[in-house]
Amino acid sequence: MATDAVSGTHEDTRLRRAVSGKVLLLFVIGDVLGAGIYTLVGEASAEAGGALWLALLVALGLALLTAASYVELVTRFPRAGGAAVFAHRAFRSEAVSFLIGFCGLAAGVTSVAGLALAFGGEYLAALVDLPPLPVALAFLLAIGLLNARGIAESMGANVVMTLTESAGLVLVVVLGVLVVSRGDADAARLTAMPAPDAGGIAIAVLAAAALAFYSFVGFETSANLAEETKNVRRSYPLALIGGLLVAGVLYLLVGLTVTVTVPPEQLTGSTGPLLEVVRVADVGVPTSLFAIVALVAVANTALLTGIYSSRLAYGMVTDGLLPAVLGRVLPGRRTPWVAIVATLAVSVALTFTGDLADLANTVVLLLLVTFASTNLAVIVLRRRPQEGEADHVRVPLVLPALGLLSCVALATQQEAGVWLRAGLLLLLGVVLYGITRLGRAVGGRRAARG
Repeated sequence: MATDAVSGTHEDTRLRRAVSGKVLLLFVIGDVLGAGIYTLVGEASAEAGGALWLALLVALGLALLTAASYVELVTRFPRAGGAAVFAHRAFRSEAVSFLIGFCGLAAGVTSVAGLALAFGGEYLAALVDLPPLPVALAFLLAIGLLNARGIAESMGANVVMTLTESAGLVLVVVLGVLVVSRGDADAARLTAMPAPDAGGIAIAVLAAAALAFYSFVGFETSANLAEETKNVRRSYPLALIGGLLVAGVLYLLVGLTVTVTVPPEQLTGSTGPLLEVVRVADVGVPTSLFAIVALVAVANTALLTGIYSSRLAYGMVTDGLLPAVLGRVLPGRRTPWVAIVATLAVSVALTFTGDLADLANTVVLLLLVTFASTNLAVIVLRRRPQEGEADHVRVPLVLPALGLLSCVALATQQEAGVWLRAGLLLLLGVVLYGITRLGRAVGGRRAARG
């Protein structure tokens, strides 16, 4: 039995409470400051043109709306499982709870697959010429082994990698200032909007924001550390909102820097866009050194997302939504090893199905379903105040309402192919749910006969 120092209640959990508030803050920052800003800036610039900075600002604002809902629900129900737990409490439907939980799980394993491909992309090519796919598979194996070793060890690696990737983004901003100071920057690019035939400025910015939203989804990941966080009701709100704001400011500065220093044709479509800033600055910073920093950023996000996926699977087991075997924990390490192996295997399979942009957009769409459910859960649960912990945080209801609308708006920007990919993943979830229900029914009949 673990004691929560804030509420004074005793919560039954087999996971070790090893994550402090400061470490959780770095967890959120590290999860946000990952592949999105290091690899997807070029793709977002192709959508928004010089309004890249505006798209990043819009994405941050929309992320904060849903983050407010997570603050309320995590402090009310401090358990691993995240959105699946919230849906179960709010809608009282096992099928709905499974669907929402599986959306988050599918998004997590898809994200890890995309990050593995990103690791084998242009940043690695600046160091060594290796085939991307074998590199991605070896990278996934390393991530899985570190995850299985233990949450404390994974968090320790996260602290080092978060500081490294943050330093890389600060370096990009400093290099941008140097380029501006010597008169080589072009501030006019900041107002260079997309061509009218692209659907209008507002639509272009929203489409870019939908892709940039991929970089602001650390709040679902962090929610699944609720059972491993010390003083969760005190630590989580500060870590989540503070982490998003810190990351958002850095994102905005980097977006401005990239836009004014790198010619559009050089930036658009690049999978190593921040490396272009180093080349344009040309002040003696080795491109190989920055490439290493970028690879650390990608690796950090993959590690944190791998932790999220395995903990979410573990949390769903406790609600009977996934087979009980996924709840097995290593005796010494106390990590959910079967869930880690299973989620890693799915990520390996997904690396063969698309490129980074395809997988990133699929992740966004799946998480929009999850976030919409969480925002709606806040509204529904306000009518049942007796459920959950009495001392939880309460946010103004207008925030989850606006968060729900923002999820719908961002979902409309996804292409048909992305909807198809997400739909097939959810179909897989429906099949898995049916198998789980069948196994429970067979087990019940055997118990009755015994």
